[in-house]
Amino acid sequence: LPEEVLVELLSLLPARDLTCACRLVCRQWRDGGVWKRKCQREGFYIQNLDRNISDWKIFYMLCILKRNLIKNPCAEENFQHWKLDKNDGNKWKIEDLPGANGKAIPDPKVHKYFVTSYGPCFKSQLISLQKEGYWNQLMDEKRPEIVVKDWYAARFDCGCRYELTVRLLSEDYIVLEEFCPEPVVIEQWSDALWREMSHTFQNYPAGVRYIWFQHGGQDTQYWAGWYGIRVTNSSITVGP
Repeated sequence: LPEEVLVELLSLLPARDLTCACRLVCRQWRDGGVWKRKCQREGFYIQNLDRNISDWKIFYMLCILKRNLIKNPCAEENFQHWKLDKNDGNKWKIEDLPGANGKAIPDPKVHKYFVTSYGPCFKSQLISLQKEGYWNQLMDEKRPEIVVKDWYAARFDCGCRYELTVRLLSEDYIVLEEFCPEPVVIEQWSDALWREMSHTFQNYPAGVRYIWFQHGGQDTQYWAGWYGIRVTNSSITVGP
């Protein structure tokens, strides 16, 4: 078959068949433009990135895998998947948006948030990259971007404090890289708007096997109840 016809036919096959079976047939089947055509066919092709993509197979795999690795980011499953590291004051609580003296969040798909109390409240998730499909060689050699996002807001009538820490960990849980910005202190009588905290890990050391995400805070006026920082819609995505 002409090469362009062969590429078109192979691009219709599932990625697993291309990787496990077709690549064994001959070099042409393994090294042709199949993966680029597959990216085009499935809507992953971006023309202005063409020159920057050296491996279309890896690019395709990263596109297929890409999703939010934080589970239950918007409190729809109560506190499932979250570890409550600190739960002081009146403890963590879940409320419906916009909440008392609050504002709506820009994303209309988000309906709930987690809210802290007058004592320190922090919760975390530990993400195993291998369990999520990101194999060790990919993380060590390609080191795709790791993008972290988190949304936070205060009540209009009470000051509060927001903190975020994200760590890239080795197989032995050694910290290889960390994002830990200065705590955000919001004064009383704020605009109560939701704001996004974001960070992109690039060119990090080889050996990343886990991502540890922790956020939380408390109110700054020590009022009984749930007047502290509100958080929701957290996300961690890996490349491309």
